[in-house]
Amino acid sequence: MPQRTSLADADCSIAQALDVVGDWWTLLIVRDSARGVHRFDALQQELGVSRKVLTERLRLLVDADVLAREPYQDRPVRYEYRLTPRGRALLPVLIALQDWGDTWVLGEGETMATTTEASQEAARVRALKGTRLPELLLPGNDGEPRDPVADTPYTVLYCFPSAYATRDAYPPGWAGIPGASGCTLESCTYRDQLAEFTAAGATVHGVSVQRPDEQRAFAEKEGLRFPLLSDADLALTAALRLPTFRAAGVSRLKRLTLVVDRERTIREVLYPITDIGASVREALEAVRRGTD
Repeated sequence: MPQRTSLADADCSIAQALDVVGDWWTLLIVRDSARGVHRFDALQQELGVSRKVLTERLRLLVDADVLAREPYQDRPVRYEYRLTPRGRALLPVLIALQDWGDTWVLGEGETMATTTEASQEAARVRALKGTRLPELLLPGNDGEPRDPVADTPYTVLYCFPSAYATRDAYPPGWAGIPGASGCTLESCTYRDQLAEFTAAGATVHGVSVQRPDEQRAFAEKEGLRFPLLSDADLALTAALRLPTFRAAGVSRLKRLTLVVDRERTIREVLYPITDIGASVREALEAVRRGTD
């Protein structure tokens, strides 16, 4: 293996950061840890990397306090590798890289809150069907941490770009971003059909990257009777590699809907969403099919 050149003494924070995460395997380990892959053999299977390389990269990340080794078995002792607060602070970096790739490598460089049916991004998101949502907590609009998956047969997670209590709170040029408008309509449609989702055995949660206080003001204005969850730290976004776009310097979720069962398995994925009313009906039908 070539000698690794250290940049730790360079008078540049970018160079010092790259000394920790500049190797591409390293960022992919962080990516998979955020997705809930914590054990050595599982990481090796996901990455297709040699045991020697993986051992070296894990040691580097533990030494840098990006990952922590936590025992999960006594005899023999075996460890899981979990993100530390320092490691979780890298999630916005991963999402920015993903957004850049979706926009400029796989896409045409256009800022969009949606995508096309035939895009590689759409295929990646729809491939979430059948996968498991890792255990995590998100702040609700009341500020209390909540599991995005409720203790009901199904949970409908509708992810939306942003919705505000006042029009002047939206970022400049919001209406000109394809797919960005319609968040109020979507939330109010779920509000108006909430009884049907409840009768079918589903809990509804809305998710955006907004702060809980912004979500609370919007929920109170529109009389929403279900929680809005804040993914401001991008934990859910990174865990599922959900698509984002940048507006006013903030990474925001593109509009999509997940139907998740009680065991955290994603049973249905709606993306891209071009007709908001139709997407709510599709989510309800997916729940009803699963409970028949």
